[in-house]
Amino acid sequence: MFKSRLCCFVALVVMTVWGSCAAAREIIDMAGRSVIVPDEIRKVYCTSPPSTYLVVAMDPELLAGLNFPFNPSEQQLLDPRLRQLPVIGGWFGQGRTPNLETLLQVGPDIIVDSTWQETAVGEKIEQVIKPLRIPVVHVSMDHLSDYPAVFQFIGQLLNRQERAEILSRYAQESLEQTGRVRALIPEENRITVYYAEGADGLNTECHASMHAELIHLSGGRNVHRCGEERGYGMQKMSMEQLLQYNPRVIVSHDASFLGRVSADLRWKNIRAVQDGRVYRIPKEPFNWFDRPPSFMRLLGVRWLACKLYPSVYPLDLAAETRYFYKLFLNVSLDDAAVRKLLQP
Repeated sequence: MFKSRLCCFVALVVMTVWGSCAAAREIIDMAGRSVIVPDEIRKVYCTSPPSTYLVVAMDPELLAGLNFPFNPSEQQLLDPRLRQLPVIGGWFGQGRTPNLETLLQVGPDIIVDSTWQETAVGEKIEQVIKPLRIPVVHVSMDHLSDYPAVFQFIGQLLNRQERAEILSRYAQESLEQTGRVRALIPEENRITVYYAEGADGLNTECHASMHAELIHLSGGRNVHRCGEERGYGMQKMSMEQLLQYNPRVIVSHDASFLGRVSADLRWKNIRAVQDGRVYRIPKEPFNWFDRPPSFMRLLGVRWLACKLYPSVYPLDLAAETRYFYKLFLNVSLDDAAVRKLLQP
């Protein structure tokens, strides 16, 4: 007996298999591959943090294990059930791999993989996982604009369509709102932004890199113009180069850099430092901007657009943060928690 369902991104062709212990279905994943998955999926393992966080937003009860343990401050903003999950690891960062013994013990129904554009990594994952006989489903999360579709797809896959529709709608609204901001700011008038990484602030990302795409999406102009980096990124900068860039805004999530930049004589001639426009990127429980680039960027892009153009996009950041955390993480933030997240 065959049935078919329509997904907003791809068709999920449902196939009931008789004579086996459980029904299964054939799907077409977001890489265009045909995959047989259980009709009812109860446990999901994800190969990297972005896809793990995607499942956390969809339904944390479905997550089979973590890529790494959450620290106490992160745990306060997450479903308590996540604290009890085993740490399996995953393919992310540089040279990391999962614990296959733990993965087999957990026994997930499917594995969700989001390796962006790194096809070599995807092939390696397939080679390692194939002998385990666990279906691998690829999701496309290369850019923030993929999120409306990826929520729809994962909702169909996990039978959480209503939840998926809500999250997809928020994703689309974030893209549309910040798109209107960009439309109002001529290219030549866009605020220049430097993304400072590392304790000294002298690592950054190319303007075409997925790691820094929020700068463009929020209406800013990344000062570091270069080709797209598909690897780890973190390009090394010199102070002389940065002085030439002279950005009007600096964003960073590195506490060491943020704690010393205003008193560091090397940075005193940078316009962003002189004007007090060095902004701390919120990062709990997950980073709003990058590392890893997750669904939290749907709030992060609104935050940055408001920071860059408060008169054009006068967003109530406290109210929006409260709403987002309740919607995506089912967490109710009090005033103190919101202030802590948004502290400069």
